Amino acid sequence: MSIDIFEKLPSIAPIDFFSLSGKLHYSQKPPSTKLMRSKFMLGITSEWLDEECFAKLALAWNETGIFIDVFVDKPFEEVFYPRFSEGDAVELFFDTRDLKTASFSTRFCHRFVFLPKPISEISAQEISHFRTEDTHPLCDGADLQVVSHFGKKDYELQIFIPAHCLHGYDPASFDRIGFTYRIHRFKGAAQHFALSCQHFALEQHPRLWASFKLVK
Repeated sequence: MSIDIFEKLPSIAPIDFFSLSGKLHYSQKPPSTKLMRSKFMLGITSEWLDEECFAKLALAWNETGIFIDVFVDKPFEEVFYPRFSEGDAVELFFDTRDLKTASFSTRFCHRFVFLPKPISEISAQEISHFRTEDTHPLCDGADLQVVSHFGKKDYELQIFIPAHCLHGYDPASFDRIGFTYRIHRFKGAAQHFALSCQHFALEQHPRLWASFKLVK
């Protein structure tokens, strides 16, 4: 094999050699911003992915659904839909059964997009795609809750995804969940968690998403 072929191969990030796992903590009621920042914050993988970190994300769960806070360390600029990746937006990916044996997106995999400001009355949508045999109705975007708070230098999204919007979500029977995210910014590169779309199509590789144990 010639050296020219190796030079054309995409670079591999250090995190590509590891599987990421952790714990998601329980909250009986919606956590405050202060509590989300102190107890429920996820780690940052940007350095391993060779990308700039401009946001932090916190997750909590209970039987009614999943709470997410996104803290973006830049001013809000612009939103678009359906071309949401061209502006400020947050994509969240969940696998409610954390199936690591499947090399494709199953009926338990979900992809959501949340906008800091509504456009054409849209602020949140499920945009999951399934194989024909796994097809089931997407959740109503009106059931996805998102509240935004804007500062001069930053903004925050408080998100709640109800359990009925997460097909297969059953913490009493399945105490693990797969998760990753992609946070977009206007005229800038996105921030990822666990794996980057520079190397993988996130929605097509749920087995590479981070694994979290739901703990009380």
